[in-house]
Amino acid sequence: MKRISAAALLPAVLSFALAGCEAQKSSNPLSPSVAGPIAGVEISAPKLVEPGQGFKYKESQQPIRLVIENASTTGVRPITYMFEVASDANFTSKVFARSNVPGGDGGRTSVQVDRLDIGRAYYWRARADDGANSSQFASAQFEVLPKPLLTAPGLVSPINNERVGSKRPTLTVSASDRNAAIGNLDYEFQVATDQAFGQLVSAAIIGEQGRQTSFTPPGDLATDRQHFWRVRSSDGETTSPWAAAQTFRTPVGTIPSPGPGPGPGPSPGNCDALVNGDRQLLVECIHATINPRNEVEAFEVTKRVAWALRGQGGGLLIKNGGENIVSWQGYSFSASRVCFPDGHIYKVITDAGPGGANGPGWSDNEFVDRSLYVPAIDPSRP
Repeated sequence: MKRISAAALLPAVLSFALAGCEAQKSSNPLSPSVAGPIAGVEISAPKLVEPGQGFKYKESQQPIRLVIENASTTGVRPITYMFEVASDANFTSKVFARSNVPGGDGGRTSVQVDRLDIGRAYYWRARADDGANSSQFASAQFEVLPKPLLTAPGLVSPINNERVGSKRPTLTVSASDRNAAIGNLDYEFQVATDQAFGQLVSAAIIGEQGRQTSFTPPGDLATDRQHFWRVRSSDGETTSPWAAAQTFRTPVGTIPSPGPGPGPGPSPGNCDALVNGDRQLLVECIHATINPRNEVEAFEVTKRVAWALRGQGGGLLIKNGGENIVSWQGYSFSASRVCFPDGHIYKVITDAGPGGANGPGWSDNEFVDRSLYVPAIDPSRP
């Protein structure tokens, strides 16, 4: 019998073994050792949810969470996800990477990114993978804003204790300098008869009007008297310092003051004539234009009463707990009370709430801490 050497048999044995392995891989697509892409399997790219293209984060919003909508596949293998963040669009300078992230519940998957340097743009992308086939990358750009920078506005006029020509002088400021981290600004004006601003005679919050913003007190100021005024700006999250106070003097004697005019914000019917009279009648007049049925509508009355009385220091009351609270302009306000700079509060809605009478009133409600006072805000603001 002819003998066959082991060396001669080895290539045949190896060929048989490899063929067996290939047959095993191709017959079991769920095997973790599957070789190469599986024909006919398509995986869709995940949809980027957060952050969207061009989104800008404030520093306070870190750490950032990347959120995608899960991909779909025509295959049977489970999908995991890869997330990457880089400082360049080609992803050569990666600052974060996470792979083999299992799909999340509810059709979405997310990862939290380590804290990023502020004041620069970033790019992020994600793709789906089943170990044999991969989707295309989906990518977007976002930005982490620098630390907020907001300077005090500049007081333009009146200044240097000049004698003004009206008992309702127009106060004008130049816009605050700010960086990209600052949003839309409001300007808070205060007018007082003392340098410490303990005796406010007029106050208001006015939306920015461009490079200069102006405010005209709606009521007459005292005749022939020195007044102090100051302004600060805020985007609701960052507030500037107060500008250094300036002074002016009102006219001597009786000079006709301009009529109230339309002013910024809505005029509640023809109730303006009641501003300097009986406040109960003023509230009843404004109440009749709203006819509130719940605390939200009741607050519409309250903020219009405060706005009508802004020339006398009328404002709103911060209320952070309890019932009948309405959130507006970044505050939690009492739905039924107005407040004055000395902390004196008055109830203008009786029995506020969805089941209450929500009637008009003017009743002394004693005093609260002065820090809970917010100057009247234009009720037309959303």
